Amino acid sequence: MASDFYKYFKDNMDGLGLDCPESLFATKGTAVNTAVTILSAIQQHGTKVTVAELIGAGTGLEKLIYLGALRASFYVGAVIGSIAVATGRSLAGGISLSDVLIAARSNNLHRAWLPGVLMHGPGIYKPEVKSRSLYRQSWSRS
Repeated sequence: MASDFYKYFKDNMDGLGLDCPESLFATKGTAVNTAVTILSAIQQHGTKVTVAELIGAGTGLEKLIYLGALRASFYVGAVIGSIAVATGRSLAGGISLSDVLIAARSNNLHRAWLPGVLMHGPGIYKPEVKSRSLYRQSWSRS
């Protein structure tokens, strides 16, 4: 049975049209570990690397293969936002950009480029943003 954390995490990722296999994101701990894996790969390959390229580099993220051309920086921004949303909803029922950045820092997930991704896409952590389902297309390589 999925935890409340995963339920809220999945709700947020579904709203963005993004896959989030339970095996990679079932708990806050597994979600943070998956985010660290993606962040490490981005640090090595750059912020424009795609999820498919990370899989090809042997990162163990094969369950995300269908995301293909999606930029990994957007995906991990969505993951970090969803971690904050799930934590906030589990504890208090809401989330802001500062909550997301605080959660990123407290879980050692903050990177210099992360605030820009989150400011460019507030729907990553705000379910009420109507255009959030279009984010995936705008963050994919042409």
